[in-house]
Amino acid sequence: QVQLVESGGGFVQAGDSLRLSCAASGRTYSGYAMAWFRQAPGKLRECVASVNWSGGRTWYGDFVKGRFTNSRDNPKNTVHLQMNSLKPDDTAVYYCAAEPASDLYTDQSWYHYWGKGTKVTVSS
Repeated sequence: QVQLVESGGGFVQAGDSLRLSCAASGRTYSGYAMAWFRQAPGKLRECVASVNWSGGRTWYGDFVKGRFTNSRDNPKNTVHLQMNSLKPDDTAVYYCAAEPASDLYTDQSWYHYWGKGTKVTVSS
């Protein structure tokens, strides 16, 4: 079992930055693929970014490329999502997800472990 707790959400203006963090506890964290998903009101949950167990491979949704950076610190059991140049369309609840795997995944059905989410609101 892995427990995930997100933090760092908040209310910001368009163009601002936020850094989300996901703290993992429980079983060995370093052997897990990690991902960030988001769900806006009335929309389906979508994958924002994913990283493999070592941090050597990353994936980003086209809508965040060049603006968001996903990184993991295995010794500290954390993963971070640095979000720059935020837009009102980025408003959503952001979830951290984990799955024991060597590769990375972008389909939410792959992930068994989820945090409760942190809300991000971007005002225009």
